[in-house]
Amino acid sequence: MKKLQGAHLRKPVTPDLLMTPSDQGDVDLDVDFAADRGNWTGKLDFLLSCIGYCVGLGNVWRFPYRAYTNGGGAFLVPYFLMLAICGIPLFFLELSLGQFSSLGPLAVWKISPLFKGAGAAMLLIVGLVAIYYNMIIAYVLFYLFASLTSDLPWEHCGNWWNTELCLEHRGSKDGNGALPLNLTCTVSPSEEYWSRYVLHIQGSQGIGSPGEIRWNLCLCLLLAWVIVFLCILKGVKSSGKVVYFTATFPYLILLMLLVRGVTLPGAWKGIQFYLTPQFHHLLSSKVWIEAALQIFYSLGVGFGGLLTFASYNTFHQNIYRDTFIVTLGNAITSILAGFAIFSVLGYMSQELGVPVDQVAKAGPGLAFVVYPQAMTMLPLSPFWSFLFFFMLLTLGLDSQFAFLETIVTAVTDEFPYYLRPKKVVFSGLICVAMYLMGLILTTDGGMYWLILLDDYSASFGLMVVVITTCLAVTRVYGIQRFCRDIHMMLGFKPGLYFRACWLFLSPATLLALLVYSIVKYQPSEYGSYRFPPWAELLGILMGLLSCLMIPAGMLVAVLREEGSFWERLQQASRPAMDWGPSLEENRTGMYVATLAGSQSPKPLMVHMRKYGGITSFENTAIEVDREIAEEEESMM
Repeated sequence: MKKLQGAHLRKPVTPDLLMTPSDQGDVDLDVDFAADRGNWTGKLDFLLSCIGYCVGLGNVWRFPYRAYTNGGGAFLVPYFLMLAICGIPLFFLELSLGQFSSLGPLAVWKISPLFKGAGAAMLLIVGLVAIYYNMIIAYVLFYLFASLTSDLPWEHCGNWWNTELCLEHRGSKDGNGALPLNLTCTVSPSEEYWSRYVLHIQGSQGIGSPGEIRWNLCLCLLLAWVIVFLCILKGVKSSGKVVYFTATFPYLILLMLLVRGVTLPGAWKGIQFYLTPQFHHLLSSKVWIEAALQIFYSLGVGFGGLLTFASYNTFHQNIYRDTFIVTLGNAITSILAGFAIFSVLGYMSQELGVPVDQVAKAGPGLAFVVYPQAMTMLPLSPFWSFLFFFMLLTLGLDSQFAFLETIVTAVTDEFPYYLRPKKVVFSGLICVAMYLMGLILTTDGGMYWLILLDDYSASFGLMVVVITTCLAVTRVYGIQRFCRDIHMMLGFKPGLYFRACWLFLSPATLLALLVYSIVKYQPSEYGSYRFPPWAELLGILMGLLSCLMIPAGMLVAVLREEGSFWERLQQASRPAMDWGPSLEENRTGMYVATLAGSQSPKPLMVHMRKYGGITSFENTAIEVDREIAEEEESMM
């Protein structure tokens, strides 16, 4: 039956004289490679992949760090507010786009070719994030291997990398529980191990002089990319099976660490600091910006990963249910991870006799300084250390799978004839290229470059992309059309909550945050190091580049059309003639028989309209717009 259907699709009735060579090529590509794109082997593959993608290093490394630096429990207020206003609605919007079209972040803009630059901006952002995100995984691998010993190397002073300021804080109490030394002038062994041995940051004078490559980090980064490549070797069919372990195992370890943490003496100090809201922090725009960015980093909204995963779903997968499972599960995981982190902070603050907010220095090394030091205070410390970093490894790999799959899927969907048969080779080339670009992060000053990428690669540029996507779908394509598409998939239309968020709340909130982030701009820093002006300019240009791709894509789309500027703009903003579900059996209503190669005369009419033919399709479009307008009035 499939062979007969394929033969049927290879007989387009559109006359060759009325088709350009590119149009004829599109027909062949859509037919020959539609079945080769692949799908999830089961519904649980998609759900676990989304959970693994969202529940990543950010839940353990970024969320506690941001909560720690933004007033503890006060950070939860903007976090949940942003989750309700932006996270859940935009999560559902991105899943709906991907599942309805079965296309990646670039090809999905057949919905409105005028905004295809937003897809290119997504790829740039996710590419930059993937470069430094895998460096964090390399750090995890470094600590994982270092834990395979009887004595953890960051437990004691006296090593070649330690200074005279190093003090083993454990056991520094006297009999009455008083601290005999002023710890403000000392450094823990775990902190010096991280900064002076792992990073070897003393070998760099700043971001402008990165120093030599750290070959141990270089090899760890290579191993990280090899693991990622092997897991995405066969696309979602291979990564969809790996996540059965990588998405579930971290929860077991997290619960073990949580139970161990809350049973430590003084843990309540940290938990109280974590839960007690310090509302004066809410007056700072930085807290709200950090909360919004945490939503994006944690849920992965705007990176294209959700869209990519959903594009491999069956057409009627219940992504509405999956949206709430993943988003709420992710929030709960972040809170649990915060309990695990802050319970240890409370224990350490009691042991060291200092307030909780002074236990560890702020920075991305929180998980590489505080927790390693905590592990040295527990019996069987190498065992706990190995479990902790193995958990971080599995958390990070899930997200990295999504980043790479997003890039590979987006490009292969654009050039299926050339790349889809060679997807393995193309995936390998992407991994090699990103490994080479990430070598700067393995130098003595690599942490400075990581901070720069972290601060600018997905900050205001990501907000612009998400705002553009939301407005393009709801305003240009039309909220009623989009809701009608969702009704085709799920059997019901989104309610007032989602429509209000898509139309007003989500874009307005993100726009306000974008303005605040510009007005309240603060230069990057790492500890006491301040980045030079040229580095700040480089970071700003990095963020602007993703924004500039949107107007550049608009210019290209308009130039491809014919007629006056206004006619070009209108034509470029309308959906492509083959926009809709990828399979003919799922095309109903206005999408019936609009696939390339269909025997319906509609593609011929679209083509003749485009190249100066009949105008009856204009009347058809007007009728469709009139129907939608009438439906909007009836729903008001």
